[in-house]
Amino acid sequence: MADSITSSTDLGSQALSETLSGDSRVNELRNLVESLHIADEIAAKSYLVSSSELAALIDINPSAVTSRGDHWVWRNWVVSRVRREGNQILWQLERVD
Repeated sequence: MADSITSSTDLGSQALSETLSGDSRVNELRNLVESLHIADEIAAKSYLVSSSELAALIDINPSAVTSRGDHWVWRNWVVSRVRREGNQILWQLERVD
């Protein structure tokens, strides 16, 4: 009897874990889609963003943004270094399909 209780408890925990992990994946996808929509708006309105803002958008370390060079591709956008304002580098996104 104890084995059947343990087994059903283990199965319940496993199912809960899989559900949470599925929910987590769905949340990650929602966050990704939101980031892609934001990137589209930035590109469409020709907004300039700082290295730290771009890093937050694409979820990388800010130093990794500048180490990629002046012109590179991220998903459906070409990212270009536009200019420097004070101690900030400003970037522009251009949508490519």
